Amino acid sequence: MSKVKVGINGYGTIGKRVASAVSKQGDMEVAGVTKTRPTFEARAAVERGFGLYVPEGSLKAFGDAGIPVRGTIKELYGASDIIVDCTPGDVGEAYKAEYEAAGKKAVFQGGEAHSLTGISFNSTANYSESWGAQFSRVVSCNTTGLLRTLAPIDRAVKIKGVYATLIRRGADPGNSKGGPINGLEPSVKLPTHHGPDVKSVMPWLNINTMAVKASTTIMHLHTVAAELERESKTSEILDVMRASPRVMLVDSGSGVKGTPEVMELAKDLGRDRSDMYEVAVWEDGVRVVGNMLYYYQAVHQEADVVPENIDCIRSMCKLEEDAGASVSKTNKALGIKK
Repeated sequence: MSKVKVGINGYGTIGKRVASAVSKQGDMEVAGVTKTRPTFEARAAVERGFGLYVPEGSLKAFGDAGIPVRGTIKELYGASDIIVDCTPGDVGEAYKAEYEAAGKKAVFQGGEAHSLTGISFNSTANYSESWGAQFSRVVSCNTTGLLRTLAPIDRAVKIKGVYATLIRRGADPGNSKGGPINGLEPSVKLPTHHGPDVKSVMPWLNINTMAVKASTTIMHLHTVAAELERESKTSEILDVMRASPRVMLVDSGSGVKGTPEVMELAKDLGRDRSDMYEVAVWEDGVRVVGNMLYYYQAVHQEADVVPENIDCIRSMCKLEEDAGASVSKTNKALGIKK
């Protein structure tokens, strides 16, 4: 069977990771990537062997910079079976019109609203909803992290309500414009958008969220309190988490005290760009008291949505009907143990 040709529109934080992940899959290949300016990232894409496509008006700028291009962005559409849109948030409507005109499928990211596609995707929560769809949306890094743990717990025990606080990184490591620099900044528009985003995949779930932006760049940290439909035990929830794909249990007693150690663990695992695709949950921080569950988890905002993009491509292009089989293929290719 011929491989699905995947175009990546936008070669930034997420786009470069999606391109690398696609290149590792046995049933898909990178048709090309896009950049609007001749930056170091554009040059790096070419050096990694990815065909580069740029806006027609930028062809001269790339030529002057000595960066070879394969064609224009719209020419990439013609060379692709599906586009993964990794452009900045809130421009999806304009690109969606272009994809529609070209007759192409497209995966959007969590920076766009659910209403853009009408389908929001998570590999283990609702894989089949994107089956054969023209457009779908992989939810944000924080929402992906919450779904990774909440969906399997809800299937096993049933959740009555969730109250989560997100301690968010101030900026990505490569972004020198973000903040805060020295402080904590609460999100005062409450409840935050993360709860409704979770509900775009699990509409029955009663979830409310708050968020605080912190002066760190490496990860988000979630504190989760969930009211269960019945009394449970800590051991039961830990068994669910151990069996859940892309959930990694860590232990403060082994030296993983916080997010820096989680990212050091990702480096030791030898991952591409030292990425932590899994959600890290502190095993010794999981507690059940009666029917109340408490736990902490860390989310690598640059990486956790990457395997979801791969699975979303498979569902939309009808490459693998079974969600578990797709997750296994993606995990094996990316070095994820479960």
